[in-house]
Amino acid sequence: MRINEKQRVPLLRYWTRRYVLTLCIGLAIIAILSVLWIRQTTLENRLDLTRFFAAEVADRIVNEQGGMQYRETLPRIIKERERFLLSSEHSIIQILDRSGTIVFQKPAFEMSGKNELVPIVPSNNEETVQKVKLGNRETLYVVLSPIEYNDEVIGWVSIAQSKKDLTKVNYEYGLLTVLLLSLALLGWGVIYLFSKKLAGPIQDVAAAAKQIREGNYEVDLAEDIAEKEIYELVDSFKEMAGRLQQLEGLRTELLAGVTHELKTPVASISGLIQAVKEGIVTEEEAEEFLEISLKEAERLQKMVADLLDFNSFASGAVEVNVEKLNMNQLVAEITHQWKLVHEESSFQVNSTVPESTFTAYGDAMRIQQIMINLLNNSKHAVKENGEIEVQLYELDEQFIGIDVRDNGIGIPKVEQNLIFERFYRGEDKKHCVRGLGLGLPYSKMLAKAQSGDLYLKQSSSSGTIFTLLIPKHK
Repeated sequence: MRINEKQRVPLLRYWTRRYVLTLCIGLAIIAILSVLWIRQTTLENRLDLTRFFAAEVADRIVNEQGGMQYRETLPRIIKERERFLLSSEHSIIQILDRSGTIVFQKPAFEMSGKNELVPIVPSNNEETVQKVKLGNRETLYVVLSPIEYNDEVIGWVSIAQSKKDLTKVNYEYGLLTVLLLSLALLGWGVIYLFSKKLAGPIQDVAAAAKQIREGNYEVDLAEDIAEKEIYELVDSFKEMAGRLQQLEGLRTELLAGVTHELKTPVASISGLIQAVKEGIVTEEEAEEFLEISLKEAERLQKMVADLLDFNSFASGAVEVNVEKLNMNQLVAEITHQWKLVHEESSFQVNSTVPESTFTAYGDAMRIQQIMINLLNNSKHAVKENGEIEVQLYELDEQFIGIDVRDNGIGIPKVEQNLIFERFYRGEDKKHCVRGLGLGLPYSKMLAKAQSGDLYLKQSSSSGTIFTLLIPKHK
């Protein structure tokens, strides 16, 4: 168990919390703006209703003689309209004469400053709304409507109401609260379900990763995933798990193979020398045993050298010296030298080199290593009187190609994707050819180091073609 490991938050909780927080902040801003908008529109609407009420009072309290019958008419109008038009019972209705003197007042309650409220009569004799601040910091809105007779102003109707009463909208606030809470719950539910749906496959992948860490590569992940990115993640992970399982099995098999290949010559040398030491064989037979022991020792030494070379190159300890090369001359020399070594063999070796000169940019010694390894592989693949052909050609504007072709038994299709794996040896080679399975991986690394490549072009029961690419010299 790791010490002081930072506690991780589950993906579902992480995104749900942050979304809910963001949602609440957004809804709070919407609520504030909505409250301000509701208050303002309510204030404007109720002031409009108050103007209408004041205009009706001003029209109905004038008698035919031009007098104001407010004592008889006003209470009846108030009773008919007040509960519909006024924001509350906390209103002050005043009747003013032409000079602005209060001749009638209907206060609904006693409040400091309100009884002394005297509106300012406008000079233009038009309807107006005045905003008055009292000593107790309360704000009143006063609506003044002129009382006219024969197009002449004979008085004023004043209706004063507090801002608090005009903007009081408990019902709308209740609806807004219910709406925002419903949106919050709905939003939380939606993000919870979406996060759970997205987190599910990721949690499955995390569980599968733990399973692989414990050495079990048999992972079972759902494939019916609609989201493209999640599907690609799951599919890639399943492919990776299968690849790891394949490589793990290959590693175990190859380790056993390498151990066997190194152990066999050691056991052979030990047995042969032991026989000579104990006098079981003498004279010419003893010399033959010693000669066989030396050959086994040389083979063991070569395998160890191959391991060291491969590891040195893989770690970057070996450099590649690239230079301008005459590929026609180089390929012809390598093929000729290899033919001389195998003159007594029953197979034929042919090379096809064009008349036009091809120049490339590479390391001659490393190219020779690659070609000799390919030719040796072809030698093991061909039967008696088989054919091996080396062909040099221009692939495209960037690369020179070298094909090494044989008419041997070919590489089984199931093994073709594995031949460049380290220590991999095909089923046929395990029984008839000794080695560590480093030839092709090492050759491919050498080709890559020269900015080229080595790959299997084709293979079937009628033969195999390997292609070596070397960059052209420009």
